[in-house]
Amino acid sequence: MGQNNDQNQNKKPQANNQEQDVKALLKVRRDKLKELQDAGKDPFQITKFDVTHHSKDIKDNFEELENKTVTIAGRLMSKRVMGKASFCNIQDLKGNIQSYVARDSVGVEVYQDFKKFDIGDIVGLTGEVFKTKTGEISIHAANITLLSKSLQILPEKFHGLTNTDIRYRQRYVDLIMNEDVKDTFIKRSKIISAIRRYLDGEGFMEVETPMLVSNAGGAAARPFETHFNALNEDLKLRISLELYLKRLIVGGLERVYEIGRVFRNEGLDTRHNPEFTLMELYQAYTDYNGMMDLTENMYRYVAQEVLGTTTIVYNGVTMDLGKPFERITMVDAVKKYAGIDWNDVKTLEDARKLADEKNIEYEAHHKKGDILNLFFEEFVEEHLIQPTFVMDHPIEISPLTKKKPENPEYVERFEMFMNGWEMCNAYSELNDPIDQRERFKAQDALADAGDEEANHTDEDFLNALEIGMPPTGGIGYGIDRLCMLLTDSAAIRDVLFFPTMKSLDK
Repeated sequence: MGQNNDQNQNKKPQANNQEQDVKALLKVRRDKLKELQDAGKDPFQITKFDVTHHSKDIKDNFEELENKTVTIAGRLMSKRVMGKASFCNIQDLKGNIQSYVARDSVGVEVYQDFKKFDIGDIVGLTGEVFKTKTGEISIHAANITLLSKSLQILPEKFHGLTNTDIRYRQRYVDLIMNEDVKDTFIKRSKIISAIRRYLDGEGFMEVETPMLVSNAGGAAARPFETHFNALNEDLKLRISLELYLKRLIVGGLERVYEIGRVFRNEGLDTRHNPEFTLMELYQAYTDYNGMMDLTENMYRYVAQEVLGTTTIVYNGVTMDLGKPFERITMVDAVKKYAGIDWNDVKTLEDARKLADEKNIEYEAHHKKGDILNLFFEEFVEEHLIQPTFVMDHPIEISPLTKKKPENPEYVERFEMFMNGWEMCNAYSELNDPIDQRERFKAQDALADAGDEEANHTDEDFLNALEIGMPPTGGIGYGIDRLCMLLTDSAAIRDVLFFPTMKSLDK
């Protein structure tokens, strides 16, 4: 016991020494800044720097740029001083490039300043492009300027930034130290741009709808609540884009879409963040079959545009977007993977009995259709690796969807699955205001019984439906999950620049 105490006592001075070392290094950086400021060379007084090229442009066009003068700017990532000549590496938006800095080329004063630069400083450099004896494309500096002084210390280069908590909290450092992280977010931007191009080419109009709403409807989710002081009213953050976009369909805008943040007061896990990016679109004069065709074509287009292929690999699993997507009803899927034919389940008591036998937990308010959905989640979802449309959901879990004319217990709805994940949710939209009011009433009853995820009657939306909405197909896509799949990212936090984190002072 005494030996362990001795070991613990030995650890404390070591930790204290490390803290003291860091403090000393930080003080050196601030002292260097003061020295520059006292000499009239305050880098923070520089307001602009004209850049002509990025690192990758220089490397890709070496034959054209050899012996030509270029100007780059970026972060100093390494520096090797060797007397009167030095090498350094500068990282910019598109990569990094080596530079040769010689006293005779830049001048004595500039070289003396350069030798005091720290790793992490932002610099601007002008010089001629050349290739070293070892064949590395480089810039022979004619001048180098300190544009911003880094007063903090970057993580050690070769080990990078590996602590995931720090990576998510300090994404700016993560982007500097981990090239693959920057690549992920560049791909995310390309994914969203490709979606826009595809929809614009199909005649859709991009619109914006309110984030602060009095009635957060359109999905089964618990909203965040806030207070608007000017009107002295409680408001909610939207959980969906649906009800406002449908109002625009009523107004005659036949094809509309929105890409925006929505907010759901739910837990955090690898696939859920309380604020996330949703894309919803609505198209008049089509149904959920039209939405399936659009989804299949759009997914292929986006993958081809961003990855250059319709075959994607996620966590070692290959998924083929080039083949026709499977289409299967929820009832047939449960029959296929659970061996239960729901057509034989006639009553709620039958459904509960089956659930008890299979150890499926359900709640007192769950109806037959709710229990079918629980069976689907338990026995089917994990098998849906290749792109699959699961169609014809029970009416109980689809309050905004048209009934199937031949079987009103089910609705014209589908969810698309890949890798066992729900990727999108689509309907033949309910446009009967009388039916919609009844379904809102059922949702109100659930809310009164304590269901915090239930919808509430939206009188203005019902008024819009009474004005008249054409037959319409609609769909919602989780953009973050699509980004996860196309960038082979393990968690939703890996594709969000700034994911929700618990405050450090809590």
